[in-house]
Amino acid sequence: MAHRIFTTSFASVYPLYVAKAERKGRTKGEVDEIIAWLTGFDDDALARHLDESTTFEEFFADADLNPRVSAITGVVCGVRVEEIEDPLMQKIRYLDKLIDELAKGKAMPKILREA
Repeated sequence: MAHRIFTTSFASVYPLYVAKAERKGRTKGEVDEIIAWLTGFDDDALARHLDESTTFEEFFADADLNPRVSAITGVVCGVRVEEIEDPLMQKIRYLDKLIDELAKGKAMPKILREA
């Protein structure tokens, strides 16, 4: 059975990502940069997904994941992201992990696995 988040619109969760970042003094631009790094979406592609209210399943089906995605490790919601078996859930949790790191004050080069 598919998890409910798979059919949730990305546009309904995106403002929560931005709000979480902004509460911690980070910016919407940084959230968008993280999404671009993870998915390969430019500003226009992200705006299209938000406007069309695509589901997380459709959002990640359209994404071209960054080849460094395997460098994302750690725990989100009590589960190690590198051990999640469902590929779609793992992609969603990768994004959650990156947003968590942003909110915790981690430097962008480290979040984007540049250093």
